Amino acid sequence: MTGAKTAAEWLASVAPDPEACRRRWERDPQGVALLPAGKAWDVLVLPSGLGHPTLDVLTRILDRPGPVLADFGDARMGFFVPAGTAARWLGTGIRTVGRGTWIVVPYPGRTTGGLRWLVPPDGSGTLTDPALLELAMHEAAAGPAGEAGGGPGR
Repeated sequence: MTGAKTAAEWLASVAPDPEACRRRWERDPQGVALLPAGKAWDVLVLPSGLGHPTLDVLTRILDRPGPVLADFGDARMGFFVPAGTAARWLGTGIRTVGRGTWIVVPYPGRTTGGLRWLVPPDGSGTLTDPALLELAMHEAAAGPAGEAGGGPGR
């Protein structure tokens, strides 16, 4: 659980009381934390129909993308990107979570009522480059249209 603890410390570092946040997560394995975006990271929220193929593209071109969350029922996916990205992002259908907003985050490596990490944070601060994410989104959006049958598993 060392990797998860380091990842939890990295995530909790943005909380108003990082130590209290981390302790709460460790005591309640089903717990979540409400963390402020815009300090260490922002989150770009994609509908899962675009998010899953985008993550597929990212995992083909990167050893490890930044953290990615899936929400209850897999309706949306949140890609962690550098702080400040939300303020500059222009994109139809993409919700941004940046400075002045908060996001519910489960303890790394745990599923909480359907909220889960598809790519958990590694504790090093790895984030997805927004330009690379945008390119992956374009490739994902264009991919099924150009493939007979809509692509594998879709």
